Amino acid sequence: MTTARASAALAEPVERVGRGWTAALSLANGAIWVGWFGPLQILLASQAGDFAPGSGMSKETMLAWVTGAGAAVSLLANPFFGALSDRTTSRWGRRTPWIVAGATGGALSLLLLAGADGLWTMALGWCLVQLTLNAAFAAVTAAVPDRVPRLQRGRVGGWLGAAQILGVVGGTGLATAAGGTGAGYAACAVFTVVGVVPYVWRYEDLRLTAGDRPTRSWRTFLAGFWLSPRRHPDLGWAWLTRFLINLSNSLVLLYLLYYLRDRLHHSDPDQGVLILTAVNGLTLMATVVAGGAWSDRVGRRKPFVVWSGVLMAVATAVLSGWQTWPGAIVASAVLGIGFGVFTSVDFALMTDVLPKALDRGKDLGVINVANALPQVAAPALAAPIVTYLGGYRVLYLVAAAVGLAGAVLVGRIRGVD
Repeated sequence: MTTARASAALAEPVERVGRGWTAALSLANGAIWVGWFGPLQILLASQAGDFAPGSGMSKETMLAWVTGAGAAVSLLANPFFGALSDRTTSRWGRRTPWIVAGATGGALSLLLLAGADGLWTMALGWCLVQLTLNAAFAAVTAAVPDRVPRLQRGRVGGWLGAAQILGVVGGTGLATAAGGTGAGYAACAVFTVVGVVPYVWRYEDLRLTAGDRPTRSWRTFLAGFWLSPRRHPDLGWAWLTRFLINLSNSLVLLYLLYYLRDRLHHSDPDQGVLILTAVNGLTLMATVVAGGAWSDRVGRRKPFVVWSGVLMAVATAVLSGWQTWPGAIVASAVLGIGFGVFTSVDFALMTDVLPKALDRGKDLGVINVANALPQVAAPALAAPIVTYLGGYRVLYLVAAAVGLAGAVLVGRIRGVD
């Protein structure tokens, strides 16, 4: 490995990446999302329904505790492993070792979760899934600013977003079709490992030389996780907008199975979740790559993020005002259109406001907290709203208002068109 090659790990990339690289990284990203959303959409809710009787808590409360604990682990794991990958000088590069270790650990954790026999083993297994898969996800995410030039990031972000929703649909499909909770976890575990193989096998990672790595100090390492909004205002506003829009989306998804079962009285709520996820995925796929490519072509990010957030807020309000199965289908379709554009363009926007090349993984990990923190906040908001403050109608109105606030605040970002 030459010095020029090694220094490229910290350089601003200028050479466009090929379709093969994009496809392999997207597959790895999708595999991680299979490991997350097979449990989140179907398996954890089913286990909560099995374990809740006799436990002294409702299935909604048990699910909220488990997903909230896992999200709390995710809050710490993503930036922590991102920072470790920034400083990794392995012969296999900075990111690849963490992708391999994280995917393997995630698969083993899913198998542990399959054998859960109550609240505590269920919570432990899900926390381990979040810990390990976030290590892989932090490394996959950081590979984009490492290797992709700025005016290609919208398109690459679109393909990563497409893989994300395919992972959500695939995880939901595997969990539904496997024929049982244990089989569903096993299917997700296998796919999580297999999906990262093409990228780590075929594409060499950029290496960081020992000379480029900063001096090790726990004080400076920990202090680096604080990104001052005063020093980096664009990064602060970008983080807040992502948090609010993801919080709105989390409020929609968290109790979707229970919404179909208890409010709409759907005859097969598991199948209903799969149908809504598929509808959402189809419309998202129709816009995620196109939105990112369009943003690259015109060289602008903010208008795409604003209007996609507004569209998602309107769709969420539909779930509140039109509480029927056709209404749920329409809302899922419109949410997919908005979230598709948001997923690709917001990712490119985030990479455009990163302060330092040396800390790409850590900084993206801090930004990704805006994806995980809503999973902690959503149960805390949703459970009392559904139980005591008006039910699902009020829940989805609150979600729409939160998402709309996120869309409006995008205008506070000054350094990006």
